[in-house]
Amino acid sequence: MAGVARMSPVPAGWPSDRRLAVSVSVMLEGWESPDAPGIGPMGNPLKPGVVDLQARSWADYGAKVGAWRLLDLLDRDCVRAVFYTSGVVADLYPELTAAIAARGHKVAAHGWSQGTLPAYLPPEAEEAQIIRCAEVITARTGQHPAGWLSPRCTPSALTSTLLAKHGFRWHADMFDSDLPAFIDTGAGRVLGMPFTMEVNDMPLYVRYGNEPEAFTRTLAKIVEGWPRLSAEPGGPLGCLDITLHAHVFGRPYGALAMLDALAVVRQSAHAWLTDHAALQTLYEGG
Repeated sequence: MAGVARMSPVPAGWPSDRRLAVSVSVMLEGWESPDAPGIGPMGNPLKPGVVDLQARSWADYGAKVGAWRLLDLLDRDCVRAVFYTSGVVADLYPELTAAIAARGHKVAAHGWSQGTLPAYLPPEAEEAQIIRCAEVITARTGQHPAGWLSPRCTPSALTSTLLAKHGFRWHADMFDSDLPAFIDTGAGRVLGMPFTMEVNDMPLYVRYGNEPEAFTRTLAKIVEGWPRLSAEPGGPLGCLDITLHAHVFGRPYGALAMLDALAVVRQSAHAWLTDHAALQTLYEGG
């Protein structure tokens, strides 16, 4: 990605006795017709040129049912999350998108459609999609989205620069650090937000076929073992994500796994629940 990352000091607002920040992220994904998810519960792909209506229906559950369930449960437990939302979902489901923001969560951008990767687009097309996402989310929520996560977490070399140019404040396509770091670009700076995949329903449950309990079990292993990872009391400073897709773990079995995962963090003496928007505010000194 264009731009230079520079390490930033640990912000003053980071709890002194909590070394591990655990962010809650919900992926609210959509595919623009005629695209459909390339991965789904059936496993076997259809012949080239045939639209997988089963996969599309499976994905539509996220905006129609799953996101509402997760939203209600997060609100009940007083947990704030960032909903990384495809522009096409914000466009087609204005009531849901507005409700997420009205209930105190943040709506970040997750590309226009999951079938279009920034890495495949020429610069002018990528910029147009970033603008389009920002405009529709702003129209639905009354707030310009502060954060961005590319479809498949796969940006282009220009994504960070384009995000800075168009008023975004963090970019979460980062896998090379345990902590946020500012990225200097020719258009300004954005906060590179580390996005971890260890506690993510898509690889754990869909891609690798684990049972839903693997989600909570993996999180518990990391949280409980965190102090062992350095000589510092409580372990090293670091960030970890609890990541759910509304069309995957927005279903009953996944929602229960989420509740168990939240309980793991709450019971820890060295971890704390947060979200990417709150971390961005801390690192910007707000």
